[in-house]
Amino acid sequence: MEFGDKDIRWKQRFQNFSRAFNLLREAFGAKGLDEFSELEREGIIQRFEYTFELGWKTLKDYLEFSGVKLIEATPRKVIKECAALNIFSEAGINPDAYMDMMLTRNALSHTYDFEHFKLAIVKIKKQYLCELEKQYTFFINKDLDGD
Repeated sequence: MEFGDKDIRWKQRFQNFSRAFNLLREAFGAKGLDEFSELEREGIIQRFEYTFELGWKTLKDYLEFSGVKLIEATPRKVIKECAALNIFSEAGINPDAYMDMMLTRNALSHTYDFEHFKLAIVKIKKQYLCELEKQYTFFINKDLDGD
């Protein structure tokens, strides 16, 4: 990020999203899904939760930077707005998968059942990481292009 970009909120938020995304991706490493301890599973869930949080907030900030006036900036509204404005299409992100990510994140915030954690971790690895990577790539390219 260049000095002149310091006031562009989406770029600041993206830096945090980038670190969180890379930590989440790193958490899966070379281990198989059945090889994680309960503590490691909880850590993956926590990393997913804050990566998702930073992800949708980066999208919100990008929308606002682009001139979109959000009356109510909730994850659901931001996801719908990004889909409507073809931001997800441009990034190759599946809006239904992103919405499912939000629902999973919400459910995980209210449950401490290890069976739910295991199911969520499978979804994170097999579906959500791909969508988050598309978001990461989209914003890397925007940042490099100077948008």
